[in-house]
Amino acid sequence: MEVEEFDDLRLIKSIKNDSMEIVNGSNENSLPRFDIKSRTEREIIKLIGQHLQGLGLNDTVQSLIKESGCQLDHPSATKFQTHVIEGDWNKAEADLYELKYMLAYPQAQLEIKFLILEQKYLEFLADNQVIDALYCLQNEIAPLNHKIDRVHELSQLSMCNPGEELRSLSGWEGKGIRSRQILMEKLQAFLPPSVMLPPRRLKTLLSQAIELQKERCFYHNSVNEDDLDCYSLLIDHACSKEHLPCVTTQILTDHGDEVWYCRFSNDGTKLASGSKDNSVIIWDVDPETLTLKHKFTFEGHSYGVSFLSWSPDDNFLIACGPDDCSELWVWNVQTGELRVKVSHNPEDSLTTCSWHKDGRKFVTGGLRGQFYQCDIDGVILDQWEGVRVQSLGYRKDGKTVLAADTHHRIRGYNLEDVIDFNIIQEDHSIISFSTDETGRLALLNVSSQGVHLWDLEDRILVRKYQGVTQGYYTIHSCFGGVNQVFIASGSEDHKVYIWHTKREKPIAVLSGHSRTVNCVSWNSKYPQMLASASDDSTIRIWGPAKSESRELSLFTNQSSLESSSSINNFQDIF
Repeated sequence: MEVEEFDDLRLIKSIKNDSMEIVNGSNENSLPRFDIKSRTEREIIKLIGQHLQGLGLNDTVQSLIKESGCQLDHPSATKFQTHVIEGDWNKAEADLYELKYMLAYPQAQLEIKFLILEQKYLEFLADNQVIDALYCLQNEIAPLNHKIDRVHELSQLSMCNPGEELRSLSGWEGKGIRSRQILMEKLQAFLPPSVMLPPRRLKTLLSQAIELQKERCFYHNSVNEDDLDCYSLLIDHACSKEHLPCVTTQILTDHGDEVWYCRFSNDGTKLASGSKDNSVIIWDVDPETLTLKHKFTFEGHSYGVSFLSWSPDDNFLIACGPDDCSELWVWNVQTGELRVKVSHNPEDSLTTCSWHKDGRKFVTGGLRGQFYQCDIDGVILDQWEGVRVQSLGYRKDGKTVLAADTHHRIRGYNLEDVIDFNIIQEDHSIISFSTDETGRLALLNVSSQGVHLWDLEDRILVRKYQGVTQGYYTIHSCFGGVNQVFIASGSEDHKVYIWHTKREKPIAVLSGHSRTVNCVSWNSKYPQMLASASDDSTIRIWGPAKSESRELSLFTNQSSLESSSSINNFQDIF
């Protein structure tokens, strides 16, 4: 007998013995028993017992059950679980009839029986017992007249070789304890929690508590999102402002004039910046230090570069100029070569653009009364006349183009059905806008008003953010941070403002630039990294004042030095 088979048999025997003790209520060496009347207390004991059982502390669980008088599961459910884990399918079916009147709804019995027989059939195939498998399929599964498509799929598996081919085509773990445990978790979904606890229930509740605390934490920006071990259960979770990118970690001075725009690539590995000095610079992000290194400089933009847009696959970059610019440039970022220079009419204004989700076409336009839809080589596919465009963006459906125009509104334009409709109406000029990853929320920079958040589905103004100085200069804001719960914007008072989406007042104000901050961009891959572009000819990269390593050392009670000089450009506004 192989070691793995021996371990499986030992585990089955352990589960069976534990189950029989629970069912029979062994009184040997019994502990004093307490009368626990509170339902909450009984449920807490059950959750603790289940968790301890999952850790293999079976003796401790037995003591807990005897002393408290609280069984983890109904005796019939415990017996049923034992027979499923043992693979004793006849007894498991018999147990099901005992559980029949405890099920949440009548159809649950059919669902459970089908899953049991499916496992039985697959295990026959795994053992190369094809005749027994076909008998099970024809005389036990088919008569249920349930999930006919799945029955057809199962019948085709009878032609497979047992082993890897069977597991691959069926999406099944294979015969053994692991697949039976997975089956038992599926079956538990049909059993009321009063009969059998859902799997890993205590851990689920603790994870939900952490998630709720993170949602209520206005400074949470940790990249360790899924690992419960990264959070202490002994205290409520709370971050400080220092977890936000609030400290200048790098100043880029390669541009020779005002920097009008910057944008991280979709995959977060590059930054593109455009300047009044007629150049675009591509920077590589070092994943270890989160600093930037010069990669390419694209020159020759005679009007300067005031807007940039990455293709969905980050292979191409569109560069647009200011109001009097009638051309745009499509650069191949992988090779550093110009793909195409687009200029249809010297009277055009091509100052903004947006890529379609397929990466093969884009829209572009400006303030001179039109916008175009072009393919990647600049060939016009469609155009819409009579629209003075300030900012453009495709919706998630790939059919509708959002356009902010000079009438203080954002309208939707369906180029396929040739219809347009109003979505947002402001009282002042919409200078720029961007949407979040869901495509539902839109962030607007409104002249003399500041930053506004709109719900595009309900077409309502959600929030007006305070603090930023927004006159008539073109400023671009952005969503960012973990789950995009933060908003950042430049300002004419030379600062960068950061808000939580749910709070109107800024949670951080960053000082360092000496002139207007035209654009900010939050890295989607490294949410602790923020870039800002300014008329002072520099790009600043911002990072957290409190590093992950420092947080870890504090959590493990190791010594840590606090550096007061590291936050000299972080302004606490509260």
